[in-house]
Amino acid sequence: MRNFYQKGITLVETLVAVAIIVLILAIVLPSFNTIKKNNILKSTTEDIFSALDNAHSQTLSSVSSSTYGVHFQSDKVVIFKGTVYSSNDVNNKTVNINFPASISNVNFNSVSAISGDIYFAHLTGVPSKTGTVTIAVSSSTKIITISATGNFSIN
Repeated sequence: MRNFYQKGITLVETLVAVAIIVLILAIVLPSFNTIKKNNILKSTTEDIFSALDNAHSQTLSSVSSSTYGVHFQSDKVVIFKGTVYSSNDVNNKTVNINFPASISNVNFNSVSAISGDIYFAHLTGVPSKTGTVTIAVSSSTKIITISATGNFSIN
């Protein structure tokens, strides 16, 4: 006779439970990866936007009676003092870009490149160049546009 009060679980029940867990993980994990990449893209875009705003504000505030600019590279942006970027200047403020995000394109005055510089006019805050900076994570991108008036927008 079969004992109906037998304790424990069978091998079949264990395999079904494991299969269900694997199926749920296969569905959920790609979504988490996409959310993580989108958050990195958003955060990086905000960091670059903030660096532009910082350089623009320092110029308009006449900090040290100077102009300020931003140098763009694929893996970082650098806020610099003056109209010419110098990588050796001790006053540079570097903002590193979180991997896997990168600046994939800098398009100033219709010239497309991987890097570039922009600075703001001392009293007016007008940028030396206008154009776009493209930030990419995998196939997703965000574009920061710099207008002739010194305003920035994110598309």
